[in-house]
Amino acid sequence: MLESTTERPGRLAARSPGRRAAEFAALRALIRRETVRLVASPAQAGLTLLNPLLYFVVLGTGLSGMVGSASGGGDYMAYVYPGILMMAVQMPALNAGMSIVRDRETGLLRAVLVAPVRRDTFLVGKCLGSTVTATAQGGLLLAFAGLAGLPYDPLLLLALLGELALVAFTLTALVTLAAVRITRIETFQSALGVTMLPLFFLSGAMFSTDGLPVWLAATTLVNPLTYAVDALRQTVAGAVPGGALPTGPDWGGWTPPLAVELLVMCALGVAALVLAARRFSRAG
Repeated sequence: MLESTTERPGRLAARSPGRRAAEFAALRALIRRETVRLVASPAQAGLTLLNPLLYFVVLGTGLSGMVGSASGGGDYMAYVYPGILMMAVQMPALNAGMSIVRDRETGLLRAVLVAPVRRDTFLVGKCLGSTVTATAQGGLLLAFAGLAGLPYDPLLLLALLGELALVAFTLTALVTLAAVRITRIETFQSALGVTMLPLFFLSGAMFSTDGLPVWLAATTLVNPLTYAVDALRQTVAGAVPGGALPTGPDWGGWTPPLAVELLVMCALGVAALVLAARRFSRAG
């Protein structure tokens, strides 16, 4: 009896690395699942990028001569480019949340959850996989940086790609948090339709928010897309030939630097994913 009792901790310790290995294997499988979907459906990825590309080429070119004041007197194509990049990663992030709600409705999610891994592992893997695909799709628009007057500097493109990855993670985590709380796909789509478009336009993606009324300008300070767009714009502004772009939300007369905005997005994404994982683990 004593012998079996003394062996139990060792057995538990032996099983613990195996359990961790199984969790990491599940994470890799879920991330691979999302990336395989992207590779297997290039047409869908192209259609996803068509909307932001049309905004950039058609709207940006058409309005560049009319709304110079919207970009602080600078090049409107360069001004709107960060918003277009964010738009490119926004749609894959939304699709990640819709797939969770759809899988729950159809019963597919229940079949996946019978796997011998923790529920929050599934959610984290889903979020990270969607982050990878969203970053990849958004990164394709870096090929059009020249239209915004930006040089094809490898360091600049890598910096933008890294920021796109953080933006994609934050958006995916926020949408995932909404997806674990909403059980019907129709309700989820309606909620996204009501919230995402105002958040996008109030982020400064297409026009400056300096002229907004005080009550409306205050909403930009709690808008996560504001910091996503401005982080990308600060990076772009340093490479725009001859001119700076207006940047930054105003924190009582202080404009947060790039590092602070990246930290805000990272903290927001991690907090949203932790809350989503906890709720998902308790769901029946």
